[in-house]
Amino acid sequence: MNSKIKPSKHHVNTEEHSVFSSRNLWSGFLFGVGLVAFMDEAIFHQLLHWHHFYDKSSTAIGLISDGLFHAFSWFATIASLFLFADLRRRNEWQRARWWGGVLLGAGGFQLYDGTIQHKLMRIHQIRYVENVFVYDLVWNVAAVIMLLIGFSLIFFTMNHKKRRITRSHE
Repeated sequence: MNSKIKPSKHHVNTEEHSVFSSRNLWSGFLFGVGLVAFMDEAIFHQLLHWHHFYDKSSTAIGLISDGLFHAFSWFATIASLFLFADLRRRNEWQRARWWGGVLLGAGGFQLYDGTIQHKLMRIHQIRYVENVFVYDLVWNVAAVIMLLIGFSLIFFTMNHKKRRITRSHE
């Protein structure tokens, strides 16, 4: 008699699920960072000319810093898409968890930019105007909203995963 128990088709390998769950989160996080960094660069640096990534020097240094910032955003985006493609190939893409990661990455990067780079390091402002407070407020509130929605999606997927694992062991 064979002593091995065959798993049912609803059996969830918790270790594998945890690895893919983490990859979904990281892929989304990197995509969110890359997306917001790209949008910041394209809109505020290039189209509107509100600031450069580094405004404490000459325009030439500001443009070089923008180029490096742009390269960073693309590296984050491309890395995330390689992870995403692997998840899709393995049929392990978890939409809600991935989007939660996107919002965590986007909101986290935007809040970091708005608080650390704008206020603590003072390497640039959103816009050089007399009342920058309004711009800072909108920038940081939008970041917090993205973070709250992202955390909600991640929390939902954690509870959903726990229900799925409990159901598979019944």
